[in-house]
Amino acid sequence: MAANSNRPTSPHLQIYQLPLTGMISISHRITGVMLSVGLLFVVYILSAVSGGTSSYGQMQAVLGNWLVTLMYWGFVYALFFHLCHGVRHLFWDAGHSFDKETLDYYAKIELGAAFALTFIALIFI
Repeated sequence: MAANSNRPTSPHLQIYQLPLTGMISISHRITGVMLSVGLLFVVYILSAVSGGTSSYGQMQAVLGNWLVTLMYWGFVYALFFHLCHGVRHLFWDAGHSFDKETLDYYAKIELGAAFALTFIALIFI
């Protein structure tokens, strides 16, 4: 079969501008993976707490590292982002907000709410 040179081609990845809703969708999947990996960290903390004084002290030493603290706050942000996107999916399941303007507007609200909830958690933790 001969190739048709007149057919349209898809844009190159360096040219194509992914819409905000597409970036949010991909980010939702990435944060889901981050939460799954982060649960191993939560299990480590719980086992250290239940393991006695020495394991708890060792866990506190590990948590004192700035990189681990950054990973912790990344986990908290992923949790709130995933939560906000889940609430957005509940609205979609009810059949609301499917036009493009509303999708972009709620995507921005979702990002802002995730950052705000993370900041509130930063204040209280």
